[in-house]
Amino acid sequence: MGSEKNKPAEPVIESEAPKVIEWEELEQELARLWSLSSALNKSKDRKADLHRMLEPLIEVREESLRRSNELEEMRQKLESRRMLLGKLLMRSKDAAEVARNREEELNAGIRSLLVSGKALSGAHKKLKEANGLLAGERGHIHLKKLQKTLQDRIKHMVTQVSVLYPVKAIGSTQKEKLEPSFVANKSGNSSGSLAILGLQLNSLPLRKVSFFSDKKEIQRSATALGYVAHAVSLISSYLDVPLRYPLRMGGSRSYISDHASLVASASPDSLSNSTLFTSSNRTEFPLFLEGQDTTRSAYAIFLLNKDLEQLLNFIGIQSLGPRHVLANLKELFKIIQFKEFID
Repeated sequence: MGSEKNKPAEPVIESEAPKVIEWEELEQELARLWSLSSALNKSKDRKADLHRMLEPLIEVREESLRRSNELEEMRQKLESRRMLLGKLLMRSKDAAEVARNREEELNAGIRSLLVSGKALSGAHKKLKEANGLLAGERGHIHLKKLQKTLQDRIKHMVTQVSVLYPVKAIGSTQKEKLEPSFVANKSGNSSGSLAILGLQLNSLPLRKVSFFSDKKEIQRSATALGYVAHAVSLISSYLDVPLRYPLRMGGSRSYISDHASLVASASPDSLSNSTLFTSSNRTEFPLFLEGQDTTRSAYAIFLLNKDLEQLLNFIGIQSLGPRHVLANLKELFKIIQFKEFID
């Protein structure tokens, strides 16, 4: 309630009282009104003229603003394209650098290919010449023919040796035979003893020879060892294989040499015996028993078997054993005569 009392009172608009014009003043008032009306019409006409004059300017202004806006938009687009162009230019430089490096690598590769091409051409030429040589009368085919001829010749010569010194099984059951014959599967089952030219190797060198020993059997054993030694010597020469333990042929008085001899194992009597031959750190051991130390003779037989083992290994065959001289010789004959042993 108090606030309503303090509220200021709104002004009261009083209506203007109508103006009373005297008759005498009517003409003058009409003239004034006419003059005002005429001035108002002129003002309207002026306004219309101004409107007609300003309308093109307004349109030009609007067009200018529109074009200014378009120009700003175009400037922004141009700036964005300029930035994009800068990025593309950087990428282009990077790509050009990569292309330049790649071109250098390709040039190096081309030069390498040219050099390799020349080398390949030379190698191809040499290969062609080599093929010509291989196909010629001194070529690979001719070499194979020569190898086949050589192998046939070796087989023929070894066959002659096997005929000269045949190794065959006999049906003897004597207790003092050293060499059982071997069957093909090396099972160790004996089907009799082996002999070379009908002579067998006995076990007398393994024991001391006494006064009552069979002299004829000792001589037969020495003769058989001489046959084996001669056969081994011939086959090694045909195969062109230098024997690890060289032989000195003397029939039933043959010797075999060892560069690392077991002289210390021999007795003093045998060292002073006239049958001992040494030269250039090489000791000869007798392949016979008569008048010899049994240990030295047994070692000589062992070395002879090692020579046989060397020849068997040369043609790709394993030895039948350390105490099977005749069996190894028979196996050597068989392999050389009936199998291809030269590659």
